[in-house]
Amino acid sequence: MAITSYGKTTACFLQVALIVMCIGVATYAQTSISERPATAGSKISSAFGKSYQRWLDEDVRWIITPEERTAFLQFSKDDDRDRFIEAFWLRRDPTPGTAENEFKEEHYRRIAYANVHFAQEVPGWKTDRGRIYIVYGPPEGIKTDSARASGDFAKPIQVWHYHSITGYGKNVDLKFVDVCRCGDYRLEAPHKNLLIPDN
Repeated sequence: MAITSYGKTTACFLQVALIVMCIGVATYAQTSISERPATAGSKISSAFGKSYQRWLDEDVRWIITPEERTAFLQFSKDDDRDRFIEAFWLRRDPTPGTAENEFKEEHYRRIAYANVHFAQEVPGWKTDRGRIYIVYGPPEGIKTDSARASGDFAKPIQVWHYHSITGYGKNVDLKFVDVCRCGDYRLEAPHKNLLIPDN
């Protein structure tokens, strides 16, 4: 069955209407809920499915805005949550109207990479390097300085270089220190305070 231009126009209109609705819900939730924002680990009622909890606390933890999180937590029906999730990814799709959502695919690829390459005592997506990788992508360059090369008391470091980080600056070097010599690299201040605020 061929899709008419009327059908395409209607589908486009419905997508725009859904986006506007979600933005309106987020704005309403932000103004009508108490000033205390929901925390990343906030649990929802037992009626809230584990898949939704995982989506909120793991899948999009580092990229969801506080307003979006607050709006999502207000929904009591799975249909509303499903529509929100669909609109969440649609807002970030660099090529709306196509079957692919490159942003979503890249986001989940980064999570998988972080879990394979940065996991220690916790999953890779929870580590400092994992979070930076998920949010900002792979660095343009990595320099590694092992403890052996720096002396017995030195801790191994990695310096990730980014040509640019939107909203932060150009030619950014992020220094990660293996605090326990066990592969648990932590981002040093002042970058940590700005790029990885407490959740």
